[in-house]
Amino acid sequence: SIPPDNPFANGQGGKPEIWDYGFRNPWRFGFDSQTHDLYVGDVGQDTWEEVDFIAAGTKGGLNFGWSIMEGSHCYRPSANCDQSGLVLPVTEIEHPAGCAIIGGYVYRGTKYSAIDGAYFFTDYCSGTVWALTHDPAGAWVQTQVIPSPASYAGYSSFGEDLAGELYITDLSSGVVYHLTEKP
Repeated sequence: SIPPDNPFANGQGGKPEIWDYGFRNPWRFGFDSQTHDLYVGDVGQDTWEEVDFIAAGTKGGLNFGWSIMEGSHCYRPSANCDQSGLVLPVTEIEHPAGCAIIGGYVYRGTKYSAIDGAYFFTDYCSGTVWALTHDPAGAWVQTQVIPSPASYAGYSSFGEDLAGELYITDLSSGVVYHLTEKP
Protein backbone atom coordinates (compact mmCIF):
# COMPACT_ATOMS: atom_id res chain seq x y z
CA SER A 1 0.00 0.00 0.00
CA ILE A 2 1.00 3.63 -0.33
CA PRO A 3 2.42 5.00 2.94
CA PRO A 4 0.38 7.98 4.13
CA ASP A 5 3.52 10.15 4.40
CA ASN A 6 4.39 9.81 0.68
CA PRO A 7 4.50 13.36 -0.75
CA PHE A 8 1.84 12.57 -3.37
CA ALA A 9 -0.21 10.09 -1.31
CA ASN A 10 -3.33 12.14 -1.91
CA GLY A 11 -2.79 11.97 -5.70
CA GLN A 12 -2.13 15.72 -5.99
CA GLY A 13 0.96 16.64 -8.05
CA GLY A 14 2.00 13.08 -8.85
CA LYS A 15 1.19 9.42 -8.55
CA PRO A 16 0.75 8.34 -4.92
CA GLU A 17 3.60 5.79 -5.05
CA ILE A 18 6.22 8.39 -6.11
CA TRP A 19 8.62 9.61 -3.43
CA ASP A 20 11.11 11.70 -5.48
CA TYR A 21 11.34 12.35 -9.24
CA GLY A 22 13.45 13.97 -11.96
CA PHE A 23 15.86 11.07 -12.50
CA ARG A 24 16.68 10.07 -16.07
CA ASN A 25 17.92 6.50 -15.66
CA PRO A 26 19.03 5.64 -12.12
CA TRP A 27 21.50 2.80 -12.53
CA ARG A 28 22.15 1.40 -9.09
CA PHE A 29 21.51 3.16 -5.85
CA GLY A 30 22.66 2.33 -2.38
CA PHE A 31 21.90 3.23 1.19
CA ASP A 32 24.79 3.97 3.54
CA SER A 33 24.37 1.20 6.12
CA GLN A 34 25.52 3.52 8.92
CA THR A 35 23.81 6.86 8.17
CA HIS A 36 20.95 5.55 5.96
CA ASP A 37 21.68 8.30 3.40
CA LEU A 38 20.86 7.35 -0.19
CA TYR A 39 23.23 7.68 -3.16
CA VAL A 40 21.91 7.38 -6.73
CA GLY A 41 23.98 6.91 -9.89
CA ASP A 42 21.88 8.49 -12.66
CA VAL A 43 22.86 7.83 -16.28
CA GLY A 44 22.84 10.97 -18.42
CA GLN A 45 21.58 11.53 -21.95
CA ASP A 46 24.31 13.23 -24.00
CA THR A 47 27.19 14.63 -21.98
CA TRP A 48 26.88 14.26 -18.19
CA GLU A 49 26.62 11.35 -15.74
CA GLU A 50 25.68 12.21 -12.16
CA VAL A 51 25.55 11.09 -8.55
CA ASP A 52 22.60 12.32 -6.51
CA PHE A 53 22.39 12.32 -2.73
CA ILE A 54 19.40 12.18 -0.41
CA ALA A 55 20.13 12.56 3.29
CA ALA A 56 18.34 10.18 5.63
CA GLY A 57 15.15 11.68 7.00
CA THR A 58 14.67 14.04 4.04
CA LYS A 59 11.01 14.59 3.19
CA GLY A 60 10.03 13.33 -0.25
CA GLY A 61 8.84 15.26 -3.27
CA LEU A 62 12.31 16.32 -4.41
CA ASN A 63 12.84 17.06 -8.11
CA PHE A 64 16.30 16.03 -9.36
CA GLY A 65 15.87 17.95 -12.58
CA TRP A 66 15.58 15.63 -15.55
CA SER A 67 14.79 16.71 -18.30
CA ILE A 68 15.46 20.35 -17.50
CA MET A 69 18.98 19.47 -16.36
CA GLU A 70 21.59 16.92 -17.33
CA GLY A 71 23.92 16.83 -14.37
CA SER A 72 24.25 20.43 -13.19
CA HIS A 73 23.91 21.78 -16.77
CA CYS A 74 20.85 23.04 -18.61
CA TYR A 75 19.50 20.44 -21.01
CA ARG A 76 16.06 21.66 -22.15
CA PRO A 77 16.52 24.50 -22.88
CA SER A 78 20.29 24.29 -23.34
CA ALA A 79 20.89 27.65 -21.63
CA ASN A 80 19.22 29.88 -19.06
CA CYS A 81 16.97 27.11 -17.73
CA ASP A 82 14.89 27.62 -14.60
CA GLN A 83 16.59 25.67 -11.80
CA SER A 84 14.14 26.80 -9.12
CA GLY A 85 13.28 23.97 -6.75
CA LEU A 86 15.64 21.47 -8.39
CA VAL A 87 18.15 19.33 -6.48
CA LEU A 88 21.45 19.27 -8.35
CA PRO A 89 23.88 16.34 -8.25
CA VAL A 90 26.69 16.19 -5.72
CA THR A 91 29.13 15.21 -8.47
CA GLU A 92 29.18 14.52 -12.18
CA ILE A 93 31.31 12.89 -14.88
CA GLU A 94 31.61 14.42 -18.34
CA HIS A 95 31.80 12.29 -21.47
CA PRO A 96 34.14 10.81 -22.64
CA ALA A 97 35.54 10.19 -19.12
CA GLY A 98 32.35 8.20 -18.62
CA CYS A 99 29.22 7.24 -20.53
CA ALA A 100 27.04 5.18 -18.19
CA ILE A 101 27.50 5.68 -14.46
CA ILE A 102 27.17 2.67 -12.17
CA GLY A 103 26.15 3.66 -8.64
CA GLY A 104 27.78 1.85 -5.76
CA TYR A 105 27.96 1.89 -1.99
CA VAL A 106 29.57 3.60 0.96
CA TYR A 107 32.35 1.47 2.41
CA ARG A 108 31.54 0.43 6.00
CA GLY A 109 33.71 -2.66 6.30
CA THR A 110 36.33 -3.13 9.00
CA LYS A 111 39.33 -4.31 6.96
CA TYR A 112 40.27 -0.95 5.38
CA SER A 113 39.80 1.96 7.77
CA ALA A 114 41.34 4.48 5.35
CA ILE A 115 38.33 4.20 3.03
CA ASP A 116 35.60 4.07 5.68
CA GLY A 117 32.76 6.42 4.75
CA ALA A 118 33.78 6.81 1.09
CA TYR A 119 31.10 6.26 -1.56
CA PHE A 120 32.42 4.28 -4.54
CA PHE A 121 31.03 4.36 -8.06
CA THR A 122 32.23 3.47 -11.55
CA ASP A 123 31.44 3.86 -15.23
CA TYR A 124 30.42 1.06 -17.56
CA CYS A 125 32.34 2.40 -20.57
CA SER A 126 35.63 3.44 -18.98
CA GLY A 127 35.97 1.17 -15.94
CA THR A 128 37.31 4.07 -13.92
CA VAL A 129 36.37 3.87 -10.23
CA TRP A 130 35.88 7.03 -8.17
CA ALA A 131 35.44 7.69 -4.46
CA LEU A 132 33.24 10.47 -3.14
CA THR A 133 34.05 11.93 0.27
CA HIS A 134 33.79 15.22 2.15
CA ASP A 135 36.63 17.64 2.82
CA PRO A 136 37.04 19.17 6.32
CA ALA A 137 34.65 22.01 5.36
CA GLY A 138 31.97 19.50 4.30
CA ALA A 139 32.29 20.01 0.51
CA TRP A 140 32.04 16.95 -1.73
CA VAL A 141 35.36 15.69 -3.13
CA GLN A 142 35.53 13.25 -6.04
CA THR A 143 38.76 11.27 -6.42
CA GLN A 144 39.71 8.79 -9.11
CA VAL A 145 40.87 5.71 -7.20
CA ILE A 146 41.20 3.15 -10.01
CA PRO A 147 42.03 4.29 -13.54
CA SER A 148 40.50 2.62 -16.55
CA PRO A 149 42.08 -0.86 -16.69
CA ALA A 150 43.94 -1.85 -19.88
CA SER A 151 41.99 -5.11 -20.09
CA TYR A 152 38.67 -3.62 -19.01
CA ALA A 153 35.49 -5.34 -20.17
CA GLY A 154 32.44 -3.86 -18.44
CA TYR A 155 31.73 -3.19 -14.75
CA SER A 156 28.00 -3.51 -14.27
CA SER A 157 27.25 -3.42 -10.54
CA PHE A 158 28.51 -3.31 -6.98
CA GLY A 159 27.82 -5.68 -4.14
CA GLU A 160 28.13 -5.39 -0.39
CA ASP A 161 28.53 -8.33 1.98
CA LEU A 162 27.31 -8.61 5.56
CA ALA A 163 30.66 -7.31 6.85
CA GLY A 164 30.40 -4.13 4.72
CA GLU A 165 33.07 -5.21 2.23
CA LEU A 166 32.48 -3.99 -1.34
CA TYR A 167 32.68 -5.87 -4.63
CA ILE A 168 32.50 -4.87 -8.30
CA THR A 169 31.09 -7.18 -10.95
CA ASP A 170 32.43 -7.37 -14.50
CA LEU A 171 29.60 -8.22 -16.88
CA SER A 172 31.78 -9.42 -19.76
CA SER A 173 34.24 -11.62 -17.89
CA GLY A 174 32.00 -12.74 -15.03
CA VAL A 175 34.72 -11.78 -12.53
CA VAL A 176 33.81 -10.31 -9.14
CA TYR A 177 36.47 -7.98 -7.71
CA HIS A 178 36.93 -7.20 -4.00
CA LEU A 179 37.48 -3.48 -3.47
CA THR A 180 40.45 -2.83 -1.15
CA GLU A 181 42.63 0.10 -0.17
CA LYS A 182 46.12 0.50 -1.58
CA PRO A 183 48.78 -1.43 0.33
